[in-house]
Formats: sequence, C-alpha cells, structure tokens
Amino acid sequence: MLAALPVFSAQILPVRLRVAVGALVAFLVMPFITPVSVETLSFWSLLRLLFVEVSVGLLLGFVCRLVFFALDIAGGIISTEMGLVLPSEFNQFTGAASMAPGMILYWMGVMLLFSLDLHHWMIGGFQRSYALIPIGGVHLREALLLDVLARSSRVFVIALQISAPLMAISFVVMLVFSVLSRAVPQMNVFTESAPVRTLVGLAVLGFTCTFMAQHIANYLRRLPDDVLSVARLAGS
Repeated sequence: MLAALPVFSAQILPVRLRVAVGALVAFLVMPFITPVSVETLSFWSLLRLLFVEVSVGLLLGFVCRLVFFALDIAGGIISTEMGLVLPSEFNQFTGAASMAPGMILYWMGVMLLFSLDLHHWMIGGFQRSYALIPIGGVHLREALLLDVLARSSRVFVIALQISAPLMAISFVVMLVFSVLSRAVPQMNVFTESAPVRTLVGLAVLGFTCTFMAQHIANYLRRLPDDVLSVARLAGS
C-alpha cells in the first residue's frame, strides 16, 4: 500500500526510509491480524497468496492516490488557461515534469494530508481492512470493478471543480478580446490577450486558493472511508 500511497512513494524519500516505514507499519499492524498457517501450502499456493495480498495493497494505495491524480489534471487545465504550459518543473513527489499551478496544488494537498492527520487515519484504515478482507480472502466481483471505475471517473470531475474559476475567467477574457478584435481588426488578439490571461489568472488563483484548499480537504477527509468501502467490496 505504501508503494502507491501519496508522499510515502515519492522519489524524494530515500529507499531505506521507505522500507523502514513499511516495516514499521507491518510491525504495528501484525498483532491485529489473524495468523494464517502456511505449512500446508505448496510453493505455488504461497506465491499466489503473496501476489493477492500485494494486489490488495496496491489497490488500496491507488484509491488513496486518486485525489492527487485530480490535482495533477487540475494543474494542467489551469496552466493551459493561464498560458503557463511551457515553463515546467520537476515534481519530486511524482518524478515527472509538472507546471507551476500543478506543483502548487500538489504541495497544497500534501500539506493538508499531514495537517489533517489523515496519514494516521489511512494507516488505521489499512489495519481495519484485514478484518474486512482476511488474508487470501479477496474476491474480484463486478461491484468492486464498478466502484473503482466510478472513483476513477470522478477524478476528472474533481479536477474540473478545482479549475472552474480559472476556466471561467479565461473565457471572459477571451470573450472581451474577441469583441475587441471585431472592433479593431488590426489587433493581434492572441499576442495581446496572453499577458492579460496570465495576470488575471494569477490574481484569481491567489484569491481562490483558500476555496481550493477547502475543496481538496473535503475529498481528503473521505480517504479512510474510501479505503474501508473498497475493502468491504473486495472481501464480500
């Protein structure tokens, strides 16, 4: 789960630290897990059991990471509307290039994750998932697949909601310059509107950061319940 969980899977963290955190979480969760006898299992049965458990952990980590996927998409939309697509920076958390608005949103999500103490709640949800999904007791059902697809499709809705103010102000600016281009045909609309879109976009981004943070926090607070909901469907 930690291999797919936001922040904990970041390349900025040393590999030894990530392995140590995984060992610590396993040590803390171990007393609450019902032991499973593997003496009667064959090598291939044991290998299958390990594969199933790793897949469940990756699935739960993927569900927790969906909000951060939405932040990346929202950052891309905002960058396009503001005309900041070309200047990109290396995101140390995702290991890929990202535009400045995307970096701002990602760091905002990371700070909210820790300030709301949600990393502890997600580890607690991971511990409770063993009660819902016994070791080797996962079942691939249609309800689980539909639920994961619905959560994945909601990523685009979250991204559009976060970037909606910037999209609206960009539309207004382009509408004004379209009217001006009809009045002054000699005006180069693209060249003249680019700095205005950037400056107005930066102003709107600064004014709406508080509302964006509240919106992101609302989705982050749902992560522990989302983990348990997916675990309940996988173990039913």
